[in-house]
Amino acid sequence: MASKIALIFLVLAIAIPCFEAGIAEFDDYLKAQASLAREIALKSYIPNPENITAEINHHVHMAMEESLAEEYSNNTRRELRGHARRGGKAQPCMASNPIDSCWRCNKDWAKDRQKLAKCGKGFGRKAVGGLGGKFYVVTDPSDNDMVNPKPGTLRYGATRKGPLWIIFAHSMVIRLNQELMVSSDKTIDGRGAEVHIRDGAGITMQFVNNVIIHGLHIKNIKAKNGGMIRDAFDHVGLRTRSDGDALSVFGSSNIWIDHISLSECEDGLIDVIQGSTAITISNCHMTKHNDVMLFGASDKYTEDKIMQITVAFNHFGQGLIQRMPRCRWGFFHVLNNDYTHWIMYAIGGSSGPTILSQGNRFIAPNNNAAKTVTHRDYATEDVWSKWQWRSEGDVFMNGATFIQSGAPIKNLPFKKGYLMKPRHGSQANRLTRFSGAISCRVGRPC
Repeated sequence: MASKIALIFLVLAIAIPCFEAGIAEFDDYLKAQASLAREIALKSYIPNPENITAEINHHVHMAMEESLAEEYSNNTRRELRGHARRGGKAQPCMASNPIDSCWRCNKDWAKDRQKLAKCGKGFGRKAVGGLGGKFYVVTDPSDNDMVNPKPGTLRYGATRKGPLWIIFAHSMVIRLNQELMVSSDKTIDGRGAEVHIRDGAGITMQFVNNVIIHGLHIKNIKAKNGGMIRDAFDHVGLRTRSDGDALSVFGSSNIWIDHISLSECEDGLIDVIQGSTAITISNCHMTKHNDVMLFGASDKYTEDKIMQITVAFNHFGQGLIQRMPRCRWGFFHVLNNDYTHWIMYAIGGSSGPTILSQGNRFIAPNNNAAKTVTHRDYATEDVWSKWQWRSEGDVFMNGATFIQSGAPIKNLPFKKGYLMKPRHGSQANRLTRFSGAISCRVGRPC
């Protein structure tokens, strides 16, 4: 009897979260995927997350010093020969953060697209997506068959087996009729085209590992009724109504979301929930939205304690209201972002998350009731005062304030010599100046 009860609790522990994930039928395939995803998440968890925060700060410093030296050198050469006239020689590439400086200034980036997979930083640094796999070219923007997608469509490529690097033949607008389920070991790379995912469903990563989403415009995502949808090469499942998130990460690990332009979706712009970990969200530009980013969907789901997310080099722009991000349970490194607008608050949370805010610029709204960067939910001060929410090197403008709590977070070096402070928030606008989807042309630096 005891073993039967234990089995029931085990099944419920796996199945209950899936009801929230839009899964209508939790079959043997999905049970196996959920179990494997959990195993990968536990292996991806970093016991000493301060090592990763120190490492990325080290790389930020190196990238900034190289950028400043290059800019000084170029300025000196221009002064010696006279300033170039308008329409004359193109200005040099101005990558300033360590992700961009890894690939953006190479004019032959299109000949070595997969180099991007080696440029990740932060907790999602091990996400290499389709590295080593074949290239798949999206030629058809249609999305008419959810079960047997047409070759040439984005849905067809996203559900193939094994590593795949997905690119686009030309600029296009894709309206997804149902949520796009991305399988493991995929890169969706929008560079070289202007790719808009809009006016339909969003993109979901559920029980998967190792995905890169890069260089897309995602706007006006709507909730959809669901139905039979292919989520892998060898599986089709019945889905309930989707939420209307632009990007949803559910029970997944080693995910990197980079250079995405996001706005005006029915639910969240980016949701990361249900034991997902090893995530980096970088170089994104977000505007015109209420609930921007949700990390951890429930105050009762303690499995999210393994959640570790880096939010770096993003621009939180006009028309944003709250949740940049809103965190539960895990460890969140908010680094060198530029917050130029919010209406309610910028960073919030509940259930005792650890939040390390470093080198951000916070420009408060003119509303005197919304000057506070931080917002804590469902806890009295005697409880939340023990949560570790720390600010270091941030810049506060127009009356912005960050209410710190808890003990200082130790800065342990990743390697000898890596111990250093974050790049100051006064440089956040420089580090985020190329946020969002970039207009890249083949044969030129991006």
